[in-house]
Amino acid sequence: MQEYQSLNHTKWDCKYHVVWIPKYRKKALYGSMKKQLVPVISELARQKECKIIEGRLVADHVHMVISIPPKYAVAQVIGFMKGKSAIWVARMCGHKKNFTGQNFWARGYCVSTIGLDDETVREYVKRQEDEDRKLDQLKMFDEE
Repeated sequence: MQEYQSLNHTKWDCKYHVVWIPKYRKKALYGSMKKQLVPVISELARQKECKIIEGRLVADHVHMVISIPPKYAVAQVIGFMKGKSAIWVARMCGHKKNFTGQNFWARGYCVSTIGLDDETVREYVKRQEDEDRKLDQLKMFDEE
């Protein structure tokens, strides 16, 4: 069975596969910058109550599977992570590599949801009516 996380009135499991690239798809994510950027991105995710389940910084793009609480929009979290990490890049490496904060990452990103497969969810929904009927029949005996 899948483990769900909780907010006050919500059980949730919202996972996303996200990819974004440096501006002009420059091969800029390598060496010491790569090693230093990983904890920066992880900390930014933590600040938004998100968890990076799996992630890779490749020379010309970032790949991650991230769990985002339903109280945050995906665009809000990814925009925050890209914006703050770009500022970090400009401060730490800008003078060496000619990076400016607002221009390090390209605009946009790619995202897709990860979860139960379509067929499993459909079968679950179809069976709910039968399950409710069975529960109602069991409750009839409790009322007497």
